[in-house]
Amino acid sequence: MVPRTPIAVAALVRDGLVLLAHRHPSRRWYPDCWDLVGGHVEPDELPHQAVGRECLEELGVHIHDPRPITMTISDATLDLHAFLVTRWDGEPVNAAPDEHDDLRWFRPEDLADLTMAHPASLPGILSAVRVAAG
Repeated sequence: MVPRTPIAVAALVRDGLVLLAHRHPSRRWYPDCWDLVGGHVEPDELPHQAVGRECLEELGVHIHDPRPITMTISDATLDLHAFLVTRWDGEPVNAAPDEHDDLRWFRPEDLADLTMAHPASLPGILSAVRVAAG
């Protein structure tokens, strides 16, 4: 059995919108598509620590109270840890232009028309937006 790579991603939700990053077309994995912000969990990190670090590196924000959410992806090589984030310090910016060439807030009804890195994650993203709305 091939070991799975742990990754941590964040669904930042504000005012009924979810923040997605467009992966740069030159990326080796999942190029030219939309995805949640996140990345690899380092060997010395827990998933919630990794998602905090990734949000700081990629968005320039300090997140608070990331809540684990259920999310499915079809890549069996990845061990996904997804988090809903509704509170953070700072305004998200594209702090990693080598990784992402766009950053945008989306309404839930607009997500189905996007080319997603992991189309199977869409129900989990929509659920996160509903949970954030209360």
